[in-house]
Amino acid sequence: MKKGQCIAVYSRKSKFTGKGESIGNQVELCREYVSAHYGEEALADLVIYEDEGFSGGNLNRPAFKRMMKAAQERRVKAIVVYRLDRISRNISDFSGLIETLSRLSVDFISIREQFDTGTPMGRAMMYIASVFSQLERETIAERIRDNMHELAKTGRWLGGVTPTGYASESVKSVTVDGKTKKACKLKLIPEEAEIVKTIYELFGENQSLTNTEAELIKRRMFTKNGRQFTRFSIKGILQNPVYLMADQEAYAYFAGKGAEVFSEVTAFDGEHGVLAYNRTDQEKGRATVYLPVHEWIVSVGEHPGLIPGKVWVSIQEALEQNRAKSYRRPRSNEALLTGLMYCRCGNRMYPKLSKRRTAYGEPIFTYVCRLKERSQRTLCNGRNVNGNALDTAVFGQIKALEEHRGSFVDRLEQSRKLCTGNRAPDEDQLAALRQEKAEVEKKIGGLVDSLMDLEDSGAKAHVAKRIEQMHRDSEAIGARIQELNGLTARQALTDAELDMTCQRLASLKDCMDDMSVEQKRSAVRALVRRVVWDGVNAHVVLFGASDSEVPPLDDSASKAPLREDSK
Repeated sequence: MKKGQCIAVYSRKSKFTGKGESIGNQVELCREYVSAHYGEEALADLVIYEDEGFSGGNLNRPAFKRMMKAAQERRVKAIVVYRLDRISRNISDFSGLIETLSRLSVDFISIREQFDTGTPMGRAMMYIASVFSQLERETIAERIRDNMHELAKTGRWLGGVTPTGYASESVKSVTVDGKTKKACKLKLIPEEAEIVKTIYELFGENQSLTNTEAELIKRRMFTKNGRQFTRFSIKGILQNPVYLMADQEAYAYFAGKGAEVFSEVTAFDGEHGVLAYNRTDQEKGRATVYLPVHEWIVSVGEHPGLIPGKVWVSIQEALEQNRAKSYRRPRSNEALLTGLMYCRCGNRMYPKLSKRRTAYGEPIFTYVCRLKERSQRTLCNGRNVNGNALDTAVFGQIKALEEHRGSFVDRLEQSRKLCTGNRAPDEDQLAALRQEKAEVEKKIGGLVDSLMDLEDSGAKAHVAKRIEQMHRDSEAIGARIQELNGLTARQALTDAELDMTCQRLASLKDCMDDMSVEQKRSAVRALVRRVVWDGVNAHVVLFGASDSEVPPLDDSASKAPLREDSK
């Protein structure tokens, strides 16, 4: 191998399991191969890339992308995998990958199939094997859709997170694809169902997601997880056919849209709800894609419907009209403090452009509290801030930092030592939280299994309620883990980052006036931790400031008297 090059081992598994071809087993087999064919010394430079919980349908995986970036930078001599489909089951992706690796002079080795692209025969056999990998993937996809067809005939709930207004309960067994499985149906939760009806009523009155969101906030109505409704969660409820009464208007809608309707027209009795399978295309690593109605598989469910077909269909038409004429915020703006501005109430502030311009022709904008906008001043009535003036003032203060460079760098160094020296408690807390989350999910799995085995009894409702509560606990723990990870990443200043910040500070004064907006924004982010607006003054918090120096965020703004926004 050339100096600086390594052998990369790549492993992937669609979901976590400690059995069979687990990530650990794949890596160990690849290590043994490298040791046998490249020598023990090659193990010292071995780099492991692992993707767990990702499908082989495409190459959109974080570890795989890092490995290919290293290959593009000529840091990889060979890539070793346990089996061919660990890389991809898509022929076009695979053939493109092999061509890329060939151009980069990177060998590709699959242990199971004993293929090595270092030889012409190995490359030919690799392409043949990839054809069968894609055939297997397409066969699996067809089998999944066939299963959906069978489930659609039963009208049963497939499981997962239940929609607002319903809980999942076990019913009799059904046979799908030759296997007998416990089936579930949705059970109405009256208090949540009333919230759903309120959402439909509000949107029907004002035809606006923003106004509906504001009204729900005013009425102190929350999601089943205890959070405030957002426009996105409201839209999800409005578009979900699970609330739709299976009446003749509903049948006509789906038949007219070309959906596969698996229930007879007589089954649309105006009482039961609708279940739509194959509504989304979900894949880890990217946002959920909502499929068009003509790809849905629709049936009448066992649960009661909430919204008449005529109302639900009219709301879909209104949402479509809103989408067509909705305002698209420009992807770029002139604001320098985007993502750094906070209101005293604790919520972020975002730049809001006006149609006016300054004497120099620059667009005038203000920073507005997101909670103030969402609640229409009911939960926060803090003053807006003149964005042009604030950006100019903050930028001027950053330029003046050169005069106090020594003091600022000392504080950065103290902050770095503090963060890196005291991260052990955070790491211990993260480990404990991960362990707690794993235990909760294990208990949930056990309760789900027991729920399936219970006959009709009062215990079933108790177990189902306990599952819902534990699911909310798991989500809360996950949110705390994410928060701690973010804090650790933001607070830790490495030696390289400290040196880079010092270099930026030394050169900023001479070149800042000639920077583009993007460059200025980057310079601000390199030095400013956050900016807090208290309604009168802006508090600029630089990296290196201790927590005691950061102005507190509270909800006092929601109790203050209304005042005119600043000009």
